[in-house]
Amino acid sequence: MKLAAIDIGSNAARLLINDVIQTPKGVPEFVKLSLVRVPLRLGFDVFDTGNISEEKANKFVTTIKAYKNLLDVYEVEHLITAATSAMRDAGNAAEILGRVKDETGISISVISGEEEATYIYENHFADNLNTYESYLYIDVGGGSTELTFFSDGKLVTQRSFNIGTIRLLKNQVTQEYWAEMRNFIREKLRGYHHITAIGSGGNINKVFSLSKRKEGKPLSLELLRNYYKEFSALSVQQRISVYHLREDRADVIVPALLIYINVMNWADADEIFVPKIGLADGLIHLLYDRVKTGTK
Repeated sequence: MKLAAIDIGSNAARLLINDVIQTPKGVPEFVKLSLVRVPLRLGFDVFDTGNISEEKANKFVTTIKAYKNLLDVYEVEHLITAATSAMRDAGNAAEILGRVKDETGISISVISGEEEATYIYENHFADNLNTYESYLYIDVGGGSTELTFFSDGKLVTQRSFNIGTIRLLKNQVTQEYWAEMRNFIREKLRGYHHITAIGSGGNINKVFSLSKRKEGKPLSLELLRNYYKEFSALSVQQRISVYHLREDRADVIVPALLIYINVMNWADADEIFVPKIGLADGLIHLLYDRVKTGTK
């Protein structure tokens, strides 16, 4: 069964296509067939002007048309879509999404921050870890950061904050925003035993790749601090040259690291696992559950 998810973030749009295969034990195996990422950077418009510019809107529509062609070529049976922070804040979102629907037939759903946190948790990565530990999912995007915390295998709390990499670059994150996140973490996580972080998002994946750590091994908070210092001391062009980063990664990786470091500090988490999961992966799992139960 071929399933696909389209994730429209503040920094990039992604199309993930999976083939879901039933193993002999009856457990579904999600095989990645294609992952396409286009750096639309919608947040740079929205967080400045409150709207998506005509130029970006045209690129957005063209991107979804290209995705539609790939969906047809791969003969995808079921599709799920989600747009996050930038589209939530864009004053002309309805107009642009209506145009996408008219020109491609694809309906894109704008989801809340809380829904975004829930869908990322749908990956259930921590099911493969120690059930009796406490884990904090940290998903850092261009417009928002989603936190999901659970302990002893049970979901405890989740929250979305308008603290994202692009908002930080635009100097739109006040001390009050940081204080709100800090107070939430300290209040909701107080009294829980040793907490380990689970990171998602393109920036933490890139840091993991640069670290040369083995798959399944966590990164330390100290290592994140070291990368933050190294990257902060370089210009965007130097980061591109020295670390071979794309331009749309080189500018946001520093504010992303700042968010991960702050969250881990406040949660007293000294390690973070990076399982290379994201919203699109969670959406695929959600779509599979809906198809199997007939609730799609």
